[in-house]
Amino acid sequence: MTMAGDLILGGIFTFRTGFRGRIPSFQSMPSPPTCMNINVREFKFAHTMIFAIEEINQDRTILPNHILGYKIYNACGMSSIIKAAMDLTSGQREIIDEKNCTKSDTALAVLGHSGSTPTMGFARIIGSFQIPVISHFATCACLSDRQEFPSFFRTIPSDNHQSRALAKLVKQFGWTWVGAISSSNDYGVNGISAFMQAARAQGVCIEYYEAFEQTGPIHQLTRIVEIIKFSTSKVVVAFMTHREIKVLAAELYKQNITGLQWVGSDAWITDHSLTDSEGHSILVGSVGFTVRGAQIPGLKEHLSQVHPSKFPDSQFVKDFWEDVFDCSLNRTAKTLARKPCSGSESLRDVESQFTDVSELRFTNNVYKSVYAVAHALDDLFKCEEGQGPFSNGSCADAQHVKPWQVLHYLQNMNFTTRHGENVFFDENGDSPARYELVSLRSITPAAMRLATIGFYDATLPSKRRFTMSGADVVWGGGSKMVPVSVCSGRCRPGTRKVLQKGKPVCCYDCVPCADGEISNTTDSMECIKCPVEYWPNTRRDACLFKDVEFLSYAEGMGIILTFFCLMGVILTAFVGIVFFKFQQTPIIRANNSELSFLLLFSLTLCFLCSLTFIGRPSKWSCMLRHTAFGITFVLCISCVLGKTIVVLMAFRATLPGSDVMKWFGPAQQRLSVVAFTLVQVLICILWLTISPPFPFKNFQHFQEKIILECALGSAVGFWAVLGYIGLLAILCFVLAYLARTLPNNFNEAKFITFSMLIFCAVWIAFIPAYVSSPGKFTVAVEIFAILASSYGLLFCIFLPKCYIILLKPEQNTKKHILGKTGHTDSHN
Repeated sequence: MTMAGDLILGGIFTFRTGFRGRIPSFQSMPSPPTCMNINVREFKFAHTMIFAIEEINQDRTILPNHILGYKIYNACGMSSIIKAAMDLTSGQREIIDEKNCTKSDTALAVLGHSGSTPTMGFARIIGSFQIPVISHFATCACLSDRQEFPSFFRTIPSDNHQSRALAKLVKQFGWTWVGAISSSNDYGVNGISAFMQAARAQGVCIEYYEAFEQTGPIHQLTRIVEIIKFSTSKVVVAFMTHREIKVLAAELYKQNITGLQWVGSDAWITDHSLTDSEGHSILVGSVGFTVRGAQIPGLKEHLSQVHPSKFPDSQFVKDFWEDVFDCSLNRTAKTLARKPCSGSESLRDVESQFTDVSELRFTNNVYKSVYAVAHALDDLFKCEEGQGPFSNGSCADAQHVKPWQVLHYLQNMNFTTRHGENVFFDENGDSPARYELVSLRSITPAAMRLATIGFYDATLPSKRRFTMSGADVVWGGGSKMVPVSVCSGRCRPGTRKVLQKGKPVCCYDCVPCADGEISNTTDSMECIKCPVEYWPNTRRDACLFKDVEFLSYAEGMGIILTFFCLMGVILTAFVGIVFFKFQQTPIIRANNSELSFLLLFSLTLCFLCSLTFIGRPSKWSCMLRHTAFGITFVLCISCVLGKTIVVLMAFRATLPGSDVMKWFGPAQQRLSVVAFTLVQVLICILWLTISPPFPFKNFQHFQEKIILECALGSAVGFWAVLGYIGLLAILCFVLAYLARTLPNNFNEAKFITFSMLIFCAVWIAFIPAYVSSPGKFTVAVEIFAILASSYGLLFCIFLPKCYIILLKPEQNTKKHILGKTGHTDSHN
C-alpha cells in the first residue's frame, strides 16, 4: 500500500500469522514463503499509520508545506521482512523521463515491525545507513543497545520494565513459587531471563523454566505440558507471543489441565486472536501488563471506509474483504463456494475487530510513531541557519533531507499528544514505562473482555510504582480468591525459616524459636534474643517482663514459715511467762534462771529474725537479715555455753576444797555472754563495712524468671559469721557431752547435748541444701534451718522443765531434786 509524497515513511507489517516455506538449499532461488492466517490487528496497525499520515497532511500546524507519503509492506517470514526493509532503504521510483532515468526513493524512517526478532534482523542492516526504525511493539531489551542498533526507537517500553513489573506483580500477591515459559526467540528468552532475575531479587523462586517455538517439534510441547501437569506451582508466567500461547493452551485444554493462574506478557494478553484458540477458556483470569489505552478521534470512521477499490493492487485487502463478508470478489476455483460480492458491502454494517476502537493500546503506539517522525521533520524544517545542530550551526537542506538528519531530530524530539500524553525517547531510544494491569475477564469465539485492575509507572519512586485500582479481580479458573502458589507455607511469628537441603530458598521448614528468642514478623529468617529482663510469651512472638520471684508473705510457703516463726515467738513467750511465774521454784533456781531468761530472749530474737528473710529484698533488709541472724544466734549459743559451763563448775564446786564457782559467778557468766557476742558483732561490722550484702537480680537459675535475692557481698564475711556460730556450737556440744553423766537429777547437760546435736545436724545439712537450692528455696532453707535449730533449743532445754513445773509439780521440790544424790548446786 503506497501513497506518493515529498517525504516518504516506510512501514513493515505482517498481515498474516504464520507461513510455510522450505529451507533454502543455496543451489537455486528459494520460493517465496506462503503466508497463512489473516492477522487483523496488524492490518489495523497499517491503516492507523495511513490515518495518522492523512491527518498530518490535513493539519497546517505541522509540516504545512510538505506532504507525507508512505510505502507499507506486508511481509511474512524473515527473508520477506528483510527484503522489505532493503527495498525501503534503497527503493527506486518509477521512470521519471524519456531517458529512463530513475531517482532514489529511500524512506526517511521505517515504522515496524511488531516482532522483536524480525525488527532486530532489519534494524541492524538499515541502522548502518542511519535510517530511523520506530517500532510500536518490539519490546526486547536487547534493542536498547545503541552500539548494535544505533537508529532504533520505540513507542512501547522495553521488556526490562515489563519484566520488573511482572516480578513486582508476582511478589505483590505472594506468589513465591512459579513456573516460567517463553518463546524460544529473542523476545521470549530475553524477557523471561530479565523476569527471573528480577523475581529472584524479590525473593520469588522459579520451579521450572521451559521455552518452545510454535513451529518446533511436537514432542517438545508435550514435554512442557507434562512438566506443567506435575508441577506444584499454581502460577505460570508466560513470556511469549500469541502464536505460542494458543498452541500451548490448546494442548493443555486437551489434557484437561486447569486451575492455573496465568501471568502474561503484553504480546498476547490483549491479542484478540486468542478467541480462535481451542483452549481459550483456560486463559480466563489471566493477568498481565500492557501499554495504556487511548482514544484516537476519527480512526473508527477511517477504518470503516476501507474498501478494496482504494487499494486495487493489494491482494491482501481483497482477501480480507472476502473473509469479513464471506463473498468472492473474483471467481476462482478457491472461491466458487462463496457468493459473489455485490460491491455494496461496508465495514460500517458489521461488527469487526478491525473497526473496534474500544481498546487502542498498541494501535496508539503506531499513531504516536507517525507523529514522532512528523514532529522531528517539523523541527528540522523550522531550523534557522546559523543556529542549527550540525557543523558551524548549519541546518538540513530542506530539498534533500537525509535520514541521518531525521535521526538527530528524532533523538531530541519531545511533544504532547492531543489526549495529553508526553512522548519522548531516552538516550537508548526507549519510551517511558507506563502500564495498565489487565485481567482477562472472558473469552468467547466472538470477543474477549479485559478489565483494568491496576497501574505501573516506572517513572515514579519504587514504592509508588505499582498500585491496584480497587476493581474486582477474577483470577484463574474464574475464582474470586487470590490463588496461592508457594513451595512452603508462611512461617507465623514465633518461628523462623530453615531452608530445606538441596531445594530453592522458597522451600523451607518453620522451626520454633529457641528458648529466650522471638520472631515478631511473618516469614522471619532469624529469631531475636529477648533482653536479659524479658522472656518470650507462649507464642514466642513478643518479649514480656520476666516474672520476679522472691519469698513473699502472700504465698503458701511464706505463710507457713511466718506461722512457725510467730508460733516460736509465742511458745518462747509462754515458756518465759512460766519461768517468771515459777522462778522461785527449785527446778528453775537449780538451772541458772538468769541465763535461762537471757536464752529465752535470744530465742525470741532468733524466731523474729527469720521474718527478715521473707518479703522483697532491699538494701537494708539484706544487711539486717544476715547480721541479725548471726548476732542473735551467737547470743543464743553463748547463753547455752554459759549454762553448760555452769553445770560443769557446779559439779566441781561440790568437790572438797573446790572454790571454782567464785571464778564463774553471775558476773563472769554475763561477761562471757557479752564477750562471745561482741566477737560476732565485730565480724558483722567488718562485713558490712568492707562488702555488705545487697539486693541482687539473679538471671542464672531460671531463664524464664528473675530471682530477687540478697547477694552476700563478701562470701568470707558470711562464712565467718556461720563459722563462728559453728565453733561455739561445737564447743558447747563438747562441754555438754562431757557433763552429760554428772550425778544430778536435773542435770541440764543431757538436754543441752541433745539440743546441740540437733543444732549441729541441722546446720551441717543446711550447707549443701543452701548451695543447691534454687531461687526462693535458698531463703526457705535458711529460714528452716533457723527455725529448726531454734525449736530444737527451745524444746530440748525448756520443755522438760515446763513439763515438771506444769504437770509434775510434786517433783519440783528441793527434796526431790536432792533426793537421789544429795548434791546441790552451789550457785543457788
